[in-house]
Amino acid sequence: MRLPWRRLLAVFALTTVMAVAPTAVASASAGSAPTSGWNNYSCRPSAQHPRPVVLVHGTFANGTDNWLVFAPYLVARGYCVFSFDYGMLPGENLIGGLGPIADSAQQLSDFTDRVLSATHAAKVDIVGHSQGGMMPRYYLKFLGGAAKVNALVALAPDNHGTTLDGLTALLPYFPGAADFLQADLPGLADQVAGSDFQRTLNAGGDTVPGVHYTVISTIYDEVVTPYTTQALSGPNVRNVVLQNLCPVDVSEHVAIGLTDRIAFHEAANALDPAHATPTTCLSAFS
Repeated sequence: MRLPWRRLLAVFALTTVMAVAPTAVASASAGSAPTSGWNNYSCRPSAQHPRPVVLVHGTFANGTDNWLVFAPYLVARGYCVFSFDYGMLPGENLIGGLGPIADSAQQLSDFTDRVLSATHAAKVDIVGHSQGGMMPRYYLKFLGGAAKVNALVALAPDNHGTTLDGLTALLPYFPGAADFLQADLPGLADQVAGSDFQRTLNAGGDTVPGVHYTVISTIYDEVVTPYTTQALSGPNVRNVVLQNLCPVDVSEHVAIGLTDRIAFHEAANALDPAHATPTTCLSAFS
């Protein structure tokens, strides 16, 4: 019997989100997200925050659930904030990040143009989680995004692929597994360390001129492994390890993007470095 893998993935995604942010998910189900202040196309950036922020979700996620906490966090600080869905496979409308990453980057390009047109801004800032922190680099490098983006802030991004705690090393021992990934879940196959996509993305250097990069990682990441591969090299790069800011922060891969206000505070600093304040354990209450 063929397993209904799409339904299984949807259940996995919902279970993950509900495990770390049950209250937020409940409020979204009640319809509060559309009125929470983000994805407001009449928003005009202020002099203090002149660039709209585009939020890019991770794998097995979507543009609402991934940002139920962080989007209102930014809106309350005076930002125009926008999110979208990308990488949805045919027949899916709940979970994304599973389509070919190059195609997803084109979706980001199209969405960014829409945001710039609506807000009349010259550039955007991008904040992404997991794949959403890595995929925009393809947009910046190959699709003209560098001219439209001031900063990329990445929470637990798989910038150089992932071994999934070594699980990808097992693929050669399961005939057809790699082909299945590429054919049915290309967004996952592209994220495997050493994949053709990863080699293309990182050839010639990690960064492009003119864009400011911030990478925020956690030592407890169990998805993008080893966590040290998340760091970028190049000019205008700042790599931050969450536990260097707050040693008792135990957020792992999912929580750093969904609920961790310490990570959020550091991300806000990266969006407005001129008014940055120190990120400490107390930032969880600010």
